[in-house]
Amino acid sequence: MVGLSGKRGTIRKAQYPNHVWSYDIQEDRTERGGKLRLLNVLDEYTREALAIRVEPSLPSAKVIATLSWLFALRGAPEHIRSDNGPEFIAKAVKQWLADFGCETIYIEPGSPWENPSFNGKMRDECLNREVFANGAEARAIIEAWRIEYNTNRPHSSLGYSTPAEFAAQSRQAQAESRLSA
Repeated sequence: MVGLSGKRGTIRKAQYPNHVWSYDIQEDRTERGGKLRLLNVLDEYTREALAIRVEPSLPSAKVIATLSWLFALRGAPEHIRSDNGPEFIAKAVKQWLADFGCETIYIEPGSPWENPSFNGKMRDECLNREVFANGAEARAIIEAWRIEYNTNRPHSSLGYSTPAEFAAQSRQAQAESRLSA
């Protein structure tokens, strides 16, 4: 993994909420062939799908806008992991992340990481089962799927808690730890 500074990254696994996020792009089409690009943002520790932005295209300004909204809600993660796609290596995105003290971690081409398992679930359970009339319908259906994924889907890796339950438990444990310190 290569970090923002060009040095080899050492973060292999997230240790707590907001430690490492990952983001990736998926593509789909409307029933008339219109392009849909999906920006998936995940917290690797809690497995929460923090956002799925659906647009015809996702230039760096839209990536930054999505991250800006998430950073305002949750604070900036320490690290964000992605592949070397143009949306993620754009100068504007790299500088914006650096300004927030968020180090980028780029995966080696062909290396496994957390996001593809989410992308596979999303593809199998949502994108392959739906025919979207347009972008607005796609956004509504995909957001409903994201909420269901976070709140109703236990994960064995989370002790059979849902991502939302696990995140709440983790935040509570962190708060208790700070109080006792």
